[in-house]
Amino acid sequence: MNRISRTFVTLADTLSAEFDLGEYLQGLAEQCADLLDVSVAGVLLVDRDRGLAAVAASAYQAELLELFEAETGNGPCSDCFRSGAAVRCADLQVMPQRWPVFSTAARKCGFSAVQALPMRLRDQVVGVLTLLSREPGSAARDDVDLAQAFADVATIGLLQHRTIESGDRTNQQLQTALNSRVLIEQAKGVLAEHGSLSMREAFERLRRYARSHNRRLTELAGSVADGTEDLDKILL
Repeated sequence: MNRISRTFVTLADTLSAEFDLGEYLQGLAEQCADLLDVSVAGVLLVDRDRGLAAVAASAYQAELLELFEAETGNGPCSDCFRSGAAVRCADLQVMPQRWPVFSTAARKCGFSAVQALPMRLRDQVVGVLTLLSREPGSAARDDVDLAQAFADVATIGLLQHRTIESGDRTNQQLQTALNSRVLIEQAKGVLAEHGSLSMREAFERLRRYARSHNRRLTELAGSVADGTEDLDKILL
């Protein structure tokens, strides 16, 4: 219960001078994966062209799947964004016809069930929170309710922050979040090559080191990408 309470407090705090959209959304994805009975979680935000952009994921496979859906514009997150309502599929193997291409990609990434929850305030949808499970079956009602509550608080926090900041600043923040993903991708590539790891393993090492040393994931990724970080310490 304390962890849940702390998560709500963190999600509500978007007015700090050090607020970083990329870190904020990465935290949302990771807390959902840690606190809920799901395998991984991810976040897509609406970009300036009214499409979806993958900005955060708790695991490499979810990131790949989010990027794929953002590119194709077809899948549960796209449906959730367009309708503003939750979209779920308890077994992508049994019911692949709704999103045949997405379902195939999801199964290749090791996922059997998906839940897409709107990040929405009244008629304004700012993004989608995705919950993915490796085993088929519907997510527990309590988990879905809690995830939607996290999404709602995050939405209010983001909109509040956007109201205070200018529209140009909002677009800049989204670009910063996307740039953060590029840095993380670069860092994963450096670590993977240095340690002969898969991209998934490199991401897990990077995230674990950032957590254990109380560092921002984006800041650590930047140091890895520009060659100023001791890679061997991260790979221990």
